[in-house]
Amino acid sequence: MSFPLLTATAALPAIGAIATAAVPAARRTAAKWLALLFSLATLVLAGIVLARFEPGGARYQLTESHAWIKDFGVRYELGVDGIGVALLALTALLIPFVILAGWHDADPLETKSSRWRPTQGFFALILMVEAMVILSFEATDVFLFYILFEAMLIPMYFLIGGFGDRAHSGSDENAAAQRSYAAVKFLLYNLAGGLIMLAAVIGLYVVAGTFSLSEIAEARANGSLSMATGTERWLFLGFFFAFAVKAPLWPLHTWLPNAMGEATSPVAVLITAVVDKVGTFAMLRFCLQLFPDASKWATPVILVLALISIVYGALLAVGQRDIKRLIAYASISHFGFIILGIFAMTSQGQSGATLYMVNHGISTAALMLVAGFLITRRGSRLIADYGGVQKVAPVLAGTFLIGGLATLSLPGLSPFVSEFLVLVGTFSAYPAAGIIATTGIVLAALYVLVLYQRTMTGPVKAGVQGMADLKVRELVVVLPLVALLIFLGVYPKPLTEIVNPAVQHTMSDVHKKDPQPEVEAAK
Repeated sequence: MSFPLLTATAALPAIGAIATAAVPAARRTAAKWLALLFSLATLVLAGIVLARFEPGGARYQLTESHAWIKDFGVRYELGVDGIGVALLALTALLIPFVILAGWHDADPLETKSSRWRPTQGFFALILMVEAMVILSFEATDVFLFYILFEAMLIPMYFLIGGFGDRAHSGSDENAAAQRSYAAVKFLLYNLAGGLIMLAAVIGLYVVAGTFSLSEIAEARANGSLSMATGTERWLFLGFFFAFAVKAPLWPLHTWLPNAMGEATSPVAVLITAVVDKVGTFAMLRFCLQLFPDASKWATPVILVLALISIVYGALLAVGQRDIKRLIAYASISHFGFIILGIFAMTSQGQSGATLYMVNHGISTAALMLVAGFLITRRGSRLIADYGGVQKVAPVLAGTFLIGGLATLSLPGLSPFVSEFLVLVGTFSAYPAAGIIATTGIVLAALYVLVLYQRTMTGPVKAGVQGMADLKVRELVVVLPLVALLIFLGVYPKPLTEIVNPAVQHTMSDVHKKDPQPEVEAAK
């Protein structure tokens, strides 16, 4: 293509971030609208990318390749497969809702000082994260991906620590300390993973002589590249560790509840529905493609870790008293399902895992954003401070229920399709793992329904009386997400047609085929 569509899709929010940051201090409303317009324009470009993508065509499409650091063989190399384009579209879709939901989140920080512009900074950082995440889904050069993988931590650190949740039960000083702790923990965990990955990236270059996925694949195909078993395994572990931290996978998950709890609800959505998807996406694109033998070698251990994530995250969600931390632990359980599907090494499992990335992003965004609207009204994150909300704010309660039902994968809503495929794909290859994973479904029903019962039903508590229902801006945020949950739950074909060819390529990378049914079909 003469027009660099993939570059433009990532560059537009980056330009928007710079433009938003440059808006004068007194024009903060203009800054909000400017950020929203850039996010909508990015969504339009993402729609064009989706329309131009041909599911049955080449593995990587709309490719771009330019020399960057010639001495080290680093290239600015982009391309999207079905998995990458689906997650690119998810990111572009969610950011306008994140911006609208966070419309007033920076307002309490506004002062008369002309130097400190929190509103401009808040929305500029969101757009910068969007640019880096989109480009990471497009990068087919390992070094370029690594730079983006690390760079997105910087704006996220400031979003968590500088623009944290004001609905805190303690003093202002204690709240600030908690936000700072959560931001630093997020940064240190992910930096540690990134540094280990850097060593593996350098090792890959020493072995392969290139960072390009296409060149490495070509060298493997013609037999000019071979890795010693030990070398491949060490390199795989370096990559996987970084991705497992980002995902997050037990026991590397502990930063997520702190980060989501202390961040504003829109930023919490940005963390778990957008940024964390880079980790699971990278397991498919880099771990399985670059190190197929090591991926199969590590599968038993990874499946165990994924099962622990599923059950452990769900159990802790059941016992939470904080609404946002409950959703965070539920996300840990859901990421366990995603990783289980990836390493089940079946086409159903990997298709389900990819669909789960998309559907989890939509369902978690719906639930967390409605929870954010609820918390803003009451000024508390504690479940015990709520009760009887459905009597005073029925629309809010109704949308909260739909988001919760999607989280527990109710049939008819989009996460059900994903979870079903993951379980089918896992059970066909690892029956015991599939059986254990189903406990996560039972526990999800428990923590979601108990959360709804304690917050929305029963007598109206004192702090809930007079609570306003969802306003127009909030309905604009929530209703499209609810509509998507229903549409993709009833008709997932648009997603599966895009994802399935890419999954077949990944299965081919690891030289795996789906297990044959033990019982022959009747003739």
